[in-house]
Amino acid sequence: MSFCSFLGGEVFQNHFEPGVYVCAKCGYELFSSRSKYAHSSPWPAFTETIHADSVTKRPEKNRPEALKVSCGKCGNGLGHEFLNDGPKRGQSRFIFSSSLKFVPKDREAPASQGH
Repeated sequence: MSFCSFLGGEVFQNHFEPGVYVCAKCGYELFSSRSKYAHSSPWPAFTETIHADSVTKRPEKNRPEALKVSCGKCGNGLGHEFLNDGPKRGQSRFIFSSSLKFVPKDREAPASQGH
């Protein structure tokens, strides 16, 4: 189940190169490619964030199984976290659309520069 309409052309759905996914608006580090996994939705799916403050979450109205997720630095709307719907029992699944940019591993900035 997803709450976003799919317009096609999702570039990160089957993208599994090493690197970091950052906010498309401000460049803040959000997810490592190590936390990305194959999923049936057309959007990229992740199990965890890079930093504790990578994202902020708030309840989705009338949908107790989902949280609205925004960039923890600039507030850009990113997508949803689906509770207890990850690849392992008890894990959540984060899904996002065009709100992400990918930075290949050889171009990653040190983690201390993300704060």
